[in-house]
Amino acid sequence: MEINFEKSCHKLLPAIIQDATTRKVLMLGYMNQESYDKTIEIGKVTFYSRSKKRLWTKGETSGNFLELVSVALDCDQDAILIQANPKGPTCHKGTGTCWNQDNDSHFSFLSNLEDIISSRKNQEVSDQENPSYITTLFQRGINKVAQKVGEEAVEVVIEAKDDNDELFLNESADLLFHYLVLLQAKGFTLSDVEKVLKQRNK
Repeated sequence: MEINFEKSCHKLLPAIIQDATTRKVLMLGYMNQESYDKTIEIGKVTFYSRSKKRLWTKGETSGNFLELVSVALDCDQDAILIQANPKGPTCHKGTGTCWNQDNDSHFSFLSNLEDIISSRKNQEVSDQENPSYITTLFQRGINKVAQKVGEEAVEVVIEAKDDNDELFLNESADLLFHYLVLLQAKGFTLSDVEKVLKQRNK
């Protein structure tokens, strides 16, 4: 990929660094042609430090390198998007991103649903006039939660053999919902499952 660094008066272009897995924006740096070429050469994100007036490979002191995954240009070709795998916290202050955020996976609506399940996990049925289904399910114990997952899995298999897509998707949603409940009943989340899958993919 050829990038026109001459487009900037200082021959520097902003480089947005995004975690290739979590899709979180980790930091913003600046690159010139030399730092870009070195990034491609060594596979570790390298910037041009405007304060030190030299090339700077992220992690050269801390060991928290950003391992290069991909490079893309924006529509005007004056900003670089780099996806990388961080080896440790990105920010020098020890946080996952330079915006003081944790760099955890987020599964959009599923993560929101996990938060709801978590909030109702420890609620007592006796404290509520109309306890939620999630709360009562947790109160009935791990065996009941596991049983529900088994029942929903069977329903998914049955519907998969028919041609009613709506029923299949509804049973799939029921299975996924109860699986999320089972994960939290065991003290885990989708992020824990993701870690196992990532290890298998190496």
